[in-house]
Amino acid sequence: MMCDKITGIGCMSIPPPPSTMMSYPPVPPSILEFNDVFISLLWSLAYILALYLIGSIPFGLLLTKIAGYGDIRKIGSGNVGATNVLRTGNKGLAALTLLLDAGKGAVLVFYFFGFSLFSLPDFSGPDHLLSADSSYMLALIIGFIAVLGHCFPVWLKFKGGKGVATALGVLLAAVPYTGLAACGVWLATAYLFRISSLAALVAIGTAPVVTYFIYGGMPSLICLTIAVLVFIRHTANIQRLLKGEEPRIGAKK
Repeated sequence: MMCDKITGIGCMSIPPPPSTMMSYPPVPPSILEFNDVFISLLWSLAYILALYLIGSIPFGLLLTKIAGYGDIRKIGSGNVGATNVLRTGNKGLAALTLLLDAGKGAVLVFYFFGFSLFSLPDFSGPDHLLSADSSYMLALIIGFIAVLGHCFPVWLKFKGGKGVATALGVLLAAVPYTGLAACGVWLATAYLFRISSLAALVAIGTAPVVTYFIYGGMPSLICLTIAVLVFIRHTANIQRLLKGEEPRIGAKK
């Protein structure tokens, strides 16, 4: 019988050739979710590492070597911060160290948030002092990692600066009104007593209090963590302050 292509009468149905592609069962959603979480975790760890490494750049050491003063760790207190750079007698170099140490903390916060944190938080509502504003909290956490890198840089066998300039830079960028208050307290204390460590401790010590009343309870808690780190790095200074042996600004140790 002839095959009628129009009606299909008399035509044999030829089954399609078997697929050469192997079929796999669908991937369970739980595995896909795990992969997403794992990738997010890797990105988070990469960000944390980058924040730490940028915070750990020892500008004081690099600048004094470039300027021909040698290793700043062999001068004065042996610290790589701006106060010890000032003991070289080069005020401009000390100012540049201060600017760069503060800048690396501020730049990291600006990279993620820009100028969005410069607006005052909402003061309305009875729960303001217990608020947990995620933006300010995250900005301060980013800053804390930068301060941690400055204090314990891997390049210098984890023996770095004391974190004051970097912490002030972080405060100015993350919680600007706290940062301005801390800088004002530092300037006033330094002018009255001419002791850099005392000015730093008083300024950083007031920061969590100011943060609490302006930005809320949770941001102030992270700010307190930064302050505790700075105080720990100033243990020897505190002991000298109690004994009346702490050198004044501009004096060679």
